[in-house]
Amino acid sequence: MPSTHDKKEIMDESTAVKSTAVKQPLNVEQPHSARIYDYFLGGKDNFPADREAAEEILAVEPDASFIARTNRAFVARTTRWLVGEVGVRQFLDVGTGIPTSPNLHEIAQGIAPETRVVYVDNDRIVLVHARALLTSTPQGRTAYLDADLRDPQSIINASELRETLDLEKPVALSLNAILHFVADDDEVAGIVAGLVAGLPTRSYLVLSHITPEMNPATAEQVTRRYEDAGIPLKARTAAQISGIVEAAGCTLEEPGVVPIALWRPEEEPDVAQRAVWLLGAVARVS
Repeated sequence: MPSTHDKKEIMDESTAVKSTAVKQPLNVEQPHSARIYDYFLGGKDNFPADREAAEEILAVEPDASFIARTNRAFVARTTRWLVGEVGVRQFLDVGTGIPTSPNLHEIAQGIAPETRVVYVDNDRIVLVHARALLTSTPQGRTAYLDADLRDPQSIINASELRETLDLEKPVALSLNAILHFVADDDEVAGIVAGLVAGLPTRSYLVLSHITPEMNPATAEQVTRRYEDAGIPLKARTAAQISGIVEAAGCTLEEPGVVPIALWRPEEEPDVAQRAVWLLGAVARVS
């Protein structure tokens, strides 16, 4: 639990980054998905409530940390493909979470220093670390937007986004390990469609999502643990994810919606990686 001095420092730093942060109170008694994920990755930016919830999840899925690391590898791999092979130079990362190096912009700018990235999240702890996210190459640019996934128009119309990205040129929209925290199917479809509608043609959508298909019993237990912690969660099938992507006007790139370790692997994934029950996909905006 942070001291009074630590809490003041968090508030001061948050306010310095964006004044509207005061509208988002820091409730350390309530577990948060970004801070639980940080715990799985071995991070330090979490609180007792987050650690308790994470341990409850680990009790039913001991591989949760391995799954989180495998998802990070998927993010890195898709970013390298988009920058190195497709030529994308702009990214919109929604639900970015607490910074974990290498961050998306570090990967992208390591290949093309001129790449521009806008990170989007609405958690105060993430906001505290926005300065780290804002460290760009001199040729490129990064920005942080304090906004809610559930309000896609506020993201697309935000001045921070429009001052950083050129919406006349392709943008890669990253929705990694975030959509399963929206339980309503229609709302998820609306979020994806709303964000994609704000992007130019030849843009790309990247997502990863929990699925019940590979391990139904564990998926059900993990869902229950998140819900017990006050965090909605819904696992979706490959068919459901494909439907959401296609309804947004996107065309799936090969190999389609697959377990994340099987999306264009740079080396042969082992048995444990193949068993990770997150699906991943990259799609082109038509």
